[in-house]
Amino acid sequence: MKLSVVIPVMDEEDNIKPLIEQVDVALKDIEYELILVDDGSSDRTIEFIEKYALKNTKLLEFNRNYGQTTAMAAGIDEAKGELIVTLDGDLQNDPSDIPMMIELLENGGYDVVAGIRAKRKDGMFLRKIPSKIANWLIRKWTGVYLSDYGCTLKVFKNDVAKNLGLYGELHRFIPVLAKLYGAKMTEIDVKHHARIHGESKYGIGRTFKVFSDLLLMVFFQKYNTKPMHLFGTLGGISFAVGMIINFYLFIIKLFGEDIGTRPLFTVGVTLSLIGVQLITTGFLAEILMRTYYESQSKKPYVIKRRFEKED
Repeated sequence: MKLSVVIPVMDEEDNIKPLIEQVDVALKDIEYELILVDDGSSDRTIEFIEKYALKNTKLLEFNRNYGQTTAMAAGIDEAKGELIVTLDGDLQNDPSDIPMMIELLENGGYDVVAGIRAKRKDGMFLRKIPSKIANWLIRKWTGVYLSDYGCTLKVFKNDVAKNLGLYGELHRFIPVLAKLYGAKMTEIDVKHHARIHGESKYGIGRTFKVFSDLLLMVFFQKYNTKPMHLFGTLGGISFAVGMIINFYLFIIKLFGEDIGTRPLFTVGVTLSLIGVQLITTGFLAEILMRTYYESQSKKPYVIKRRFEKED
């Protein structure tokens, strides 16, 4: 199998037929499989997939909604192709760009080719501006300099895609995860279309999720194998500040001042400990979650049913 096309979908009933048709036209000269992962749709998406599926189409139906990252991970786990493409199910990405990206990957010796939505057809204030801010932050904090982290259209070599370690909502950080794996990446302009059917699943609230996930990515990049360098530094600073405060209060106590009513020591130490504990708890919880799944070969999703179009 040359190519696996992985597309997470949720409530995209009006897009299924044209999506399958566009992928088939774009890849008519390539041996491929189409893997559609239904992430808990409440409309007729599953019915339409079964109705319009081609013989190379697979459907993975989740028992509930898990999120785009998990749906993408399930599709990648299922993929058999030498190359794996990820694509949005809303027809905003254009499947006709895939052959061009494959050619660039193979001729350029790359492991990942990422799309850039050069003429993005989205709202300015709720989509474009937050996206630009997020892209700038990710570039500055991770040192992985790509133009458009939010474009789902990407082509991977099989081994890279299957070793990304996609959990939570890390799909927007795929380039960073690929870099951690040691992948050689490039990017290229791709077409982008306005959404015609259905509603966007993204809102301004995702900006806060991006920031929290960005902290996690920075941690994995810099301290994954040496967490004591981070926590030891924070702990040392916290301890030093606490000792300075305590020493100051001790000195003024020697001069007869009453320190029993001063909130300085309690506030300083308490806020420092709370901040360190919260950050540490988040990082440790993420590491424990990965250990839980990977050490036991568990998956963070349940596939209720599989469907394949019969010849």
